[in-house]
Amino acid sequence: MWLAWIRFYCTLLVRTFLPRESEICLPDPEDSHARRYTRRYRHKRGWVKNLWIAAGVLMVCFPLLPVVLPLGILTSFLSFALLDETT
Repeated sequence: MWLAWIRFYCTLLVRTFLPRESEICLPDPEDSHARRYTRRYRHKRGWVKNLWIAAGVLMVCFPLLPVVLPLGILTSFLSFALLDETT
């Protein structure tokens, strides 16, 4: 009895922090952004994240404008190229 009572009130407490079921977005296959929910795109995002971390470390190691500016532009270009929706 006590276990059911504790479980009930813990469930109520957790539900206060979660969105209602009607507010949870499920990806629509006809949506133009549906590709962002695929495993392949998430894998590409992981590559881009690692690319930016490596570029950030290089920027911190060599805080010179002739290094930081081209590296930032190159990293931005590579990020857009990797996440392009045509591939």
